[in-house]
This record gives sequence, C-alpha cells and structure tokens, in this order.
Amino acid sequence: MRNNRIILPFLAGVSIMLLLFFGLKSCLNLTGKTEKSDYYILTNQISKMNKMVVLEQDVSSMQKTKMGYEVFGSEVSSNSIITYTKTNAQVSYDLNKMKMEVDSINKKLIITELPNADIRITPSVEIQSLDDSFFNRISEKDIKNVTQKAKDAAMKSIDQNKLRNEGRQQLMENLNNIFVLAKALNYTIEDKTGQLGILGL
Repeated sequence: MRNNRIILPFLAGVSIMLLLFFGLKSCLNLTGKTEKSDYYILTNQISKMNKMVVLEQDVSSMQKTKMGYEVFGSEVSSNSIITYTKTNAQVSYDLNKMKMEVDSINKKLIITELPNADIRITPSVEIQSLDDSFFNRISEKDIKNVTQKAKDAAMKSIDQNKLRNEGRQQLMENLNNIFVLAKALNYTIEDKTGQLGILGL
C-alpha cells in the first residue's frame, strides 16, 4: 500500500515534467520556424527585386552652323548646315552587384555594398538641311566636323550630377520596398555602406 502511495505521485510528477518538456520544445520549434519563414520571405523578395534600375532622359536640339568663303579677307559666299541632335541619357544600377545579408537570428538586414552608377550619354545627329554654294561646296570633312561638334555640345548639355542624383533616388525607392518589408518583420536595417542616410534608417 505504501509503495502505491509513493509511485503514484512520482508518476504524476514525471508526467508533468514530460508535458513541460514537450511544450517547451514545441515553443522552441515554433520560434525556429518563424525565423526560417521570415528569412525566406525576405530573401525571396530580394531575389524578385528588379535587377536593373534605369532612369532615362531624352533631349533634342537643332543647331545651325554657318561657314563662309573669304577672298582677301572679305566674305564672298557662305553656306550653312542645320543639324538635329537627339540625345539619350541613361543612368543605371546593376542590383546583381548589391550585397545584402539576412541575419535571421539577430533579425537584421545588413547592406554591405551598393552598385555604382553607370552613366551613358548617346547623341545621334541628323543633317536637316544643307545650304550649299557654287564657290564654297560643303565637303564630307565639313559634315563630319559639324556632326562631331553637335555631339560634343550634346554631351556637355547633360548635367551628369543631376542625372546621377535622380537615378540614386530611383534606386532608393526600389530598395525601400525591401526595407518596408524588413521593418514589418521586425528586422533592423544595418547600413555598412554609409550611403543610405536619406531613408532615415
């Protein structure tokens, strides 16, 4: 009779310990699953992000170049070339070169490297009209010189700093989608590049 009295409380105590153990284990597994789920949500969203951020500008202009023919210092005839220049300016960021780390244990999204801006300015020149003269014919060399000057002027007319800043803003908007998701998952964002201050991270 005494043995039964001793065994029953013992078994009850063991049962309670087992319940607590498996209950605690279940909670720990749940936490682990949550960490893995958050990790995959973030990494999956990063992989779906546009791999190329591109901002384009198109600028056009017309230019008239006058060429005179002189004899003994006096102009006896003149001609002109009218050119139409269309310039495509593009700034792009290759996000394949961006480096991010997702630390699911400490719940951190770490940005270690951002891509550099790639700026391309492509002018194309068309001859709209040639005002030629009998005494002063426009040569192929003249056309090449005028075309090159029009291209040079177009290159100089593009404000590369402004283009780079606008492209940077577009990049930040693209990245901000990831940062909003990270914050919603209670991740902190750690910027090791020192270039993301405008986001107020």
